[in-house]
Amino acid sequence: MIKNILTTTIFSLLFSIVSNLNAQTSSQSIESIPILKNTSSETPHLNEKEIKISGTVIDAETKTPLEYATVSFYSQEQQKIVDGVITNIDGIFEVKIPKGIYDINIEYISYKKVTLKNRNITENLDLGTISLQIDLEALDAVEVIAEKTSVEIKLDKKIYNIGKDLTTAGGTVSDALNNVPSVSVDIDGAISLRGNENVRILINGKPSAMAGFGDTNVLSQLPAEAIERVEVITSPSARYDAEGTAGILNIILRQKETLGFNGSFDVTLGNPDNVGISSNINYRTEKFNLFSNIGFRYFNAPRNSFNDTNYFDRLVNGVLEAPEYERIREKENVTRLNRNYNANLGMEYFLSKKTSVTGSLFYRYGEDADLGLNNSDRFNGGSIVEQTLRKEQQDENGDDFQVSLNYITKFNDKGHQLTADVQFENGSEDQSNNINENYIITNQTNPVPFQDEKVSQTQDKKESLYQMDYVLPIGEDSRFEAGYRGNFENEVTDYTLQQEDIATNDFFINDTISNIFDYSENVNALYTQYGSKFGKFSFLLGLRVENTQLKGKIDSRLSDSELEASFGFPIDTDFNNNYFGLFPTLNLIYNLAKSDDDSEESVTFGFNRRINRPRGWFINPFPSRSSRTNIFQGNPNIRPAFSSTFDIGYLKRWEKLTLTTSIYYQHETDSFERIEENTGQQTSDGIDIIRTIPVNLSTNNRTGAELGVLYNPEKWLRLNSSFNFFQFETIGEFNGVDYGAKNTSWFARFSSKITLPSNIDWQTNANYRGASENAQSTREGIFTMDLALSKEVFDNHLTISLNARDIFNSRKRKSLTTTEFFSRYNESQWRQRQVNLSLRYRFNQQKKRNDRRNDNPNGGNDDFDFEG
Repeated sequence: MIKNILTTTIFSLLFSIVSNLNAQTSSQSIESIPILKNTSSETPHLNEKEIKISGTVIDAETKTPLEYATVSFYSQEQQKIVDGVITNIDGIFEVKIPKGIYDINIEYISYKKVTLKNRNITENLDLGTISLQIDLEALDAVEVIAEKTSVEIKLDKKIYNIGKDLTTAGGTVSDALNNVPSVSVDIDGAISLRGNENVRILINGKPSAMAGFGDTNVLSQLPAEAIERVEVITSPSARYDAEGTAGILNIILRQKETLGFNGSFDVTLGNPDNVGISSNINYRTEKFNLFSNIGFRYFNAPRNSFNDTNYFDRLVNGVLEAPEYERIREKENVTRLNRNYNANLGMEYFLSKKTSVTGSLFYRYGEDADLGLNNSDRFNGGSIVEQTLRKEQQDENGDDFQVSLNYITKFNDKGHQLTADVQFENGSEDQSNNINENYIITNQTNPVPFQDEKVSQTQDKKESLYQMDYVLPIGEDSRFEAGYRGNFENEVTDYTLQQEDIATNDFFINDTISNIFDYSENVNALYTQYGSKFGKFSFLLGLRVENTQLKGKIDSRLSDSELEASFGFPIDTDFNNNYFGLFPTLNLIYNLAKSDDDSEESVTFGFNRRINRPRGWFINPFPSRSSRTNIFQGNPNIRPAFSSTFDIGYLKRWEKLTLTTSIYYQHETDSFERIEENTGQQTSDGIDIIRTIPVNLSTNNRTGAELGVLYNPEKWLRLNSSFNFFQFETIGEFNGVDYGAKNTSWFARFSSKITLPSNIDWQTNANYRGASENAQSTREGIFTMDLALSKEVFDNHLTISLNARDIFNSRKRKSLTTTEFFSRYNESQWRQRQVNLSLRYRFNQQKKRNDRRNDNPNGGNDDFDFEG
């Protein structure tokens, strides 16, 4: 069956190529296209083709025309196909043939072939309307291929078609990313590529409000079912934004290309509380495509943490002083109730066969209500001397709105095209915290009550994008490309801390903390690149020029000198820094496979220079107040980091086995590092305040290797595994302390999918992230396992999935941090074991359109498949 489908597809493509050639030399709307040429004397001359055959091919159910259906004529006399034609955009065909007796075959991919046998054709004939029925067996064969996780190697990226990942049914985009080779998502939701968290997240090739303006937590609110594929771009070409020293993850969302009205509905129920409803509804005609994705999710994501801190004696003015408490043990439990709504609506309008305009609107609204209870035990001499309970009620709501417009025109079918994009985004977030702490037991005679605190914070974000890309093929195997991108972001954070006056119980504004931070990041970029192919060798050489403006203004009631005294370093309250950068890229690929060999084998090499720009919260010097004793504080003096990366890759593909591997080296200057240090300040009850602050260290050298294996020995068994090993060395100091460190770590994942009797699919995913360390901390390894079962019912229209993520409830981070002032053991779990039952109902999604608009936009040379 698969062989028949492939044959039909190739047949259609051959017809379309000849049709396009004929269209360039004739003004006729429909041409006769010879399928085979025969030079024998028995073959009739073209002028003998006097009989005209015509007709229309449609879908039997929807009655829509089928473009590029093939109609072939098998001569009973010559025992071979002598002529044929493909249908036009209206499903109409017309061809001239000699008189004779024929079998007429009408075919279209995934449809049952219709054969009109032994037709004696002696005069013009109109076959009328021919209806084709869906071939369910063919569809099953196609779906088996589509559901397999596969990898494609391009000059500048790896493309992972993640297939039907049962373990993420009812889950989020973050869950799906955690199953992509080279990618890992830690327990806090931070995404890393090859162990490096400085990764750029794009949606459909562009920065997007769907990716949360760089806040990857938003990805934990979008449904995993929205993803079609993930592009892992470890050696980005010049066309991509230079942001992200680790590389780029480009998330391609599903967009149905099916004629007529079609879509799907998803419902999820889970424990802890997880209720989700979403729909993906589309309507497509020959002139336009309407698409939508609407969803709602309510979930409870309880988390917990444990800290055990031992404080050391310290030297103050030459005198060794003991801490107020020798040991503090904290245990916190947080309930998190979240409600999220998202909607994406759009329309693609086809101005012509080669030109289209797409407009879309995206909106997301979320509400969070968190309640944290922190029990704190304080020890001296091995005995508890004080115990407190801290309550924090946090309420948060926010929305993001995005409008985008895309224009594309293809000057020909060889990849000569111009695209333009305009995108505007607005986002806002309001957050309020009420914090109070009370004694449970204490050895103080007259303990001073804790101040209640009220924290309010509002964030307003705006971003605009302007982009234009031009692609010009040169000959058969070369291509020139150039473009511009302007990305302009502004974020205003208004932070107010109110504290209780113990004497009056009134609240006053703390002027040393309250502030307004207005931060802008503006990037203008031009790029050009040239690629060519010589036999088995291809290359892509590019240069990107970027000017980055980081601009900020801090509105505080404190003077500059007071700020410096409070924070311990000079602060520029009104800064405007510009950074000019040249970012060369080079990508090479050499095909090692023999021309007569069905396998695929290639070697790739990549070089690129990239930048890591600090985000606003890395620069804002005012500390967070999520804890009285542990705070995060930005650094307004931090500078962008620059990196150069070299990557060598290898791919070998057999019929049932795919092997990918690569080694890489990265040298980064002014690299970011988060360090912990004592502020020298104490709380009202004498506890040292520890801050985490990002700083520029001198250099960071990173080396690594990765290996991936996809093995499908049988139709009922699919195996997928990957291994990533990396080592990094950090060199540098801050405030006289050497933070240099060398660390080796690794992570591995394994996935198996087995089809059981009664066509029940069973999938197992196992992940392990090895232990790691930096200058101050060591982390233990983390092992997790996910299980899932799935069954198709109602003629494959309904999928029922049951999955359990982190089945052993082992996804916990355990770390030990040691400084000259304290030693802290931490154990935290961001999300507990989750069990979900998911239902997906699909309607009218069988009839895929064989649309030339959606073929490779770059002229059929897959080595030059660029997006961005």
